[in-house]
Amino acid sequence: MTTLPPAFILGTGRCGSTLVHEIIARHPEVGFVTNLDDLGIRRGNAQQLTLWRRLPVALSEKGRPRLAPSEGYRVLAREVGHLLVDPAADPTAADLTPVLTKRLHGFVADRMDHLDSAEVFVHKFTGWPRARLLDAAFPGCRFVHIVRDGRAVANSWLQMDWWRGHLGPGGWHFGPLPDELARVWAEHGNSQPVLAAIGWRLLVDTHEECAAALGPERWLTVRYEDLLADPRRELTRILDHIGLSWSEGFESGFGRYTLTPNRTEAYLADLSPDQVGAMTAAISGALARHGYSDNR
Repeated sequence: MTTLPPAFILGTGRCGSTLVHEIIARHPEVGFVTNLDDLGIRRGNAQQLTLWRRLPVALSEKGRPRLAPSEGYRVLAREVGHLLVDPAADPTAADLTPVLTKRLHGFVADRMDHLDSAEVFVHKFTGWPRARLLDAAFPGCRFVHIVRDGRAVANSWLQMDWWRGHLGPGGWHFGPLPDELARVWAEHGNSQPVLAAIGWRLLVDTHEECAAALGPERWLTVRYEDLLADPRRELTRILDHIGLSWSEGFESGFGRYTLTPNRTEAYLADLSPDQVGAMTAAISGALARHGYSDNR
């Protein structure tokens, strides 16, 4: 029986939030959406979640038949609505209708009712945080924001087949640029690397607005680089924040992972010095606020 409010892991995408979500989902007291549920094959049940916690990490890697936690955008579109799936801007409490509230509560309840040992439903969203809408729907829910160096995120976005930045702000994922960011992009020659970096800044700025509105009791920010450097410390912070402890069962799941800081600065090799310099200049304020230096 669920006793804790839902918890949401948030991030820009390509920021380490999938890794965090999957590790936290190894906790025996966590309920979550599976990729099979997302595909409409079978709604998550206790057997699926128990099997996931026993699987080696290699058997849940993307690009192969697998069972794993999922952001569940297909099933959210079917059962809740597209506002949670691909919003043009960050949804807020003003967007939350009684019908949407009912659907969200039903969505969570359907995936938790069969889990006798589950204490908290944990779900991951990337892109816009959606936190102000989720806060209105689930008073008392907790948020964990995974942030990663914006240059590393932007570099990764540029290599993804789903990246639509080549279409410019008229056709990409995040809608029109605010005037200030449009000027910044123009100052740097409307380059793709800078646009990707500005996309990170736009999302991180919005996450920061949500953090200020919700306060530290409800919002925890964790740097991906810190997680890789000291995973026990950072995962303990996350568990404490959402109301769970580091149990024997979680220790077993955590022990399946080998976390190393490899490729945290791959952008320095993947991009030219001029491109890195332009990206750094475009997002320097947001980088500094999260402890990323200009010369990393």
